[in-house]
Amino acid sequence: MSERDVEKDYTVAEFAAKLRRLADALEAGKPFRIQIAGERFTVPKNAQISVEHERSEDKEEVEFQLKWALADADEDPEDDDEV
Repeated sequence: MSERDVEKDYTVAEFAAKLRRLADALEAGKPFRIQIAGERFTVPKNAQISVEHERSEDKEEVEFQLKWALADADEDPEDDDEV
């Protein structure tokens, strides 16, 4: 699998819907399937979750991050998200 680093902008409604689906999957202890910029993948139920805050002189940034080992992503998710 090749390395990849993409960033995609969403409307407020799209972002809220994705967060809602992710939160539901996390609370249910289930994997989360999502497609971003043409690539579909699974976030496993045991993904490490963190929130990052960055500040510079002219802007601030908050990132919600989920990290996991590729071997953990072989779980079967319940549904799929088209982006």
